[in-house]
Amino acid sequence: MATATVNSRHFILGLLARKPMSGYDIRHFLRSLSWLIGSPSFGSLYPALHALHKDDLVTVKVLPREGRPSRKIYSITQAGRETLTEWINQPATSSAPLKAFVMRLILADSFSLTGLIAYLQQRHAQVFVHQAALEKTVMALEENTSLGQRLALDYGLALAAAELAWLDSILDRLSQSLPMEVIQGDSVISTV
Repeated sequence: MATATVNSRHFILGLLARKPMSGYDIRHFLRSLSWLIGSPSFGSLYPALHALHKDDLVTVKVLPREGRPSRKIYSITQAGRETLTEWINQPATSSAPLKAFVMRLILADSFSLTGLIAYLQQRHAQVFVHQAALEKTVMALEENTSLGQRLALDYGLALAAAELAWLDSILDRLSQSLPMEVIQGDSVISTV
């Protein structure tokens, strides 16, 4: 099974699963998140929407407007929901960059509660390993290490610590939402 990376097709399907949107609406939403996920490639948005439509994963409703171009509203189809669910249920790659994590996090509504908790636990484990590696690097630094290297490592450690604290808090809140028989120790088990 392929690992779940975030590509524009899945991300767009996830956004459309929340509500029907026009290409403009999607662009505006992505622009509002550019600090977290980088500058979106608008040149790939419309080709991706057309490909999703061609593959019957979305439908398009054209709304004529007087004196202006028609507005196209895209909606996810049942096949699109199935594709999104299949992708959501795939494990995330352990080397996924922060951008991919945040993009999947934006689609949290597409996860089951236990799936979301498992995804966040996986991220917690990954950040913990990265933090340990950074700490080991800091301990091995020589006295003549440049200021820039030290600052970058300190920054990385601060980010890891902040993300782990956030993940601990969110995992605690989400775990409290689960029935007791589903929670076992520090992990979530399926009752299916």
